[in-house]
Amino acid sequence: MPIGSAKRQRRIPFTAACVAAFLGTMLAPAQSLDSASVIQRVNAAVKARIDNVAGYTDTEHYAVYRNKDEVHPVAEMTVLTTYRQDSGKSYTIISQTGSAIVQKLVLGTILDNEKHLNEPGIREKAWITTANYVMTLKPGGVQMLDGRRCLALTLVPRRRASFLIDGTLWVDSMDGSIVQVQGTTSGSSSLVSGPTQITRQYSNVDGFPEATRLRGVSESFMFGRTIVKVDYRDYHIQLRPNL
Repeated sequence: MPIGSAKRQRRIPFTAACVAAFLGTMLAPAQSLDSASVIQRVNAAVKARIDNVAGYTDTEHYAVYRNKDEVHPVAEMTVLTTYRQDSGKSYTIISQTGSAIVQKLVLGTILDNEKHLNEPGIREKAWITTANYVMTLKPGGVQMLDGRRCLALTLVPRRRASFLIDGTLWVDSMDGSIVQVQGTTSGSSSLVSGPTQITRQYSNVDGFPEATRLRGVSESFMFGRTIVKVDYRDYHIQLRPNL
């Protein structure tokens, strides 16, 4: 047997062993994940945002679709949103088109609900923490979502409320920050509609998770199947000064 062939044969098991060892180090954290420590990171990430973000502004575009048509919105609205931790949210309408009734009864209701939900003393009840949810780490380890290494947890609200979601939470595997939440609200937001199916996606903005897209689907006897899509952009974050 040529010497070169013998060397190549000896190298094959060595290379395979190196690859196996490398993969072992990559998979070990996922295999040894501890549910309690992951949940603790989720709580810590939410607290870090609360402690550091004093306020922000962003531009939000709302589009409402009816029945199965998700191409032609029946109403649209673009707003400038201002959030201050000490006072809550306020909105300035930049533009609106389409059905005036849908603008008022659907989009107007959404903005009113968001204002109420972000009032001091109220918003704490909606935070994605163990104070409001029972969380359980799902099996499967690390998974990719929007190009990020994530962990999935089940969310079970501790009480029924229109702003609490029964579903799944995806968080960054390193720091526990929110990447996506998906599920059904545990209560109805109005007397004319039932629970809403929600998917909300987040991106890192100045080191903290902020919503970037939302899709909500609800059924009502007045409007039938209604789909609301929201795009959030142009964030300007105001951080608390270092004390």
